[in-house]
Amino acid sequence: MASGKSRISTVISFLGPLLGLAFVMGVFISNPEVRPYFLSGANFKIVFTQTVIVAVCALGMTLIIVGGGIDLSLGSVVALTSVVGATLLAKAVSPVWVVVLTIGAGALIGLLNGVTIAAFRLLPFIVTLGMMGVARGLAKWLAHDQTVIYPETPLNNLMKPDMRPEAPDALFPLPPGVWIALALALLMTVVMRRTVFGRYIFAIGANETASRFSGIRVQRHKAIIYTVAGMFFGLGGLMQMSRLTQGDPSVAIGLELDVIAAVVIGGASLNGGSGSIFGSMIGALMMAVLRNGSQQSGWPTYFQEIIIGIVIILAVGIDKLRHGRAKS
Repeated sequence: MASGKSRISTVISFLGPLLGLAFVMGVFISNPEVRPYFLSGANFKIVFTQTVIVAVCALGMTLIIVGGGIDLSLGSVVALTSVVGATLLAKAVSPVWVVVLTIGAGALIGLLNGVTIAAFRLLPFIVTLGMMGVARGLAKWLAHDQTVIYPETPLNNLMKPDMRPEAPDALFPLPPGVWIALALALLMTVVMRRTVFGRYIFAIGANETASRFSGIRVQRHKAIIYTVAGMFFGLGGLMQMSRLTQGDPSVAIGLELDVIAAVVIGGASLNGGSGSIFGSMIGALMMAVLRNGSQQSGWPTYFQEIIIGIVIILAVGIDKLRHGRAKS
């Protein structure tokens, strides 16, 4: 009986994000004025490209949330790492080293968050809230409070949609960033479900005390989780830089809310111990579809923000409901 309920819960967790995505798409498809372009290959290419930054960051946030944590510094870290990458390119550093150092900068901030949380047993909410201000301030200081312009580089092609004149409505080819996000999603699915490290993340999020008594080095793994997540945030900053073709210390404000919403919509619990990479990717896609469809429908920016805010509240409410049923 218990196994049957477990299977039903697994099916619901798998289908829930897909049904949510289908509902959101249905809302925009129902508008005959929006439908023709919304369903075009060219628009889906734009949607997939817009999904990349949220999706890449959601990979890191999934690790953190499943492990029972949270990271509010994400948006600031993306802004800082985008400025780091642009500054290095402006100084004629090799693109290969720019990739390594930009992702490394994100990992360093993640390590600082993780070590602070683990060593001093502080609340992740407080630590990362403080780091939000620190990282944003560092981004503005490094960029001298202005955008950083750099010469043309192959890294610009990571997020550049190839709109070919001979096939303006074609879905393919997709930008390299989309394929990178998909490849990383597959890799992290294996890590989360098929490795000891992945099982430790679920165990720590489900019951930290029991994990400690089971011999899991909880504090060390927390530091590792935040460091790995920081690498994904650094990659998100690299994608942000590529998309804008400049480093901007003022970008990605509120990005952490989109990413957290995507992860929770995808089935992760804010209480930790549950979640999936697949669900987070669907959640990220849903957020991109919401923004794209709102723009196609001509809804004002403030209305889009209201809708996103409602989605976040609903996502948290659904998470609370799921958690309550699991307890009962």
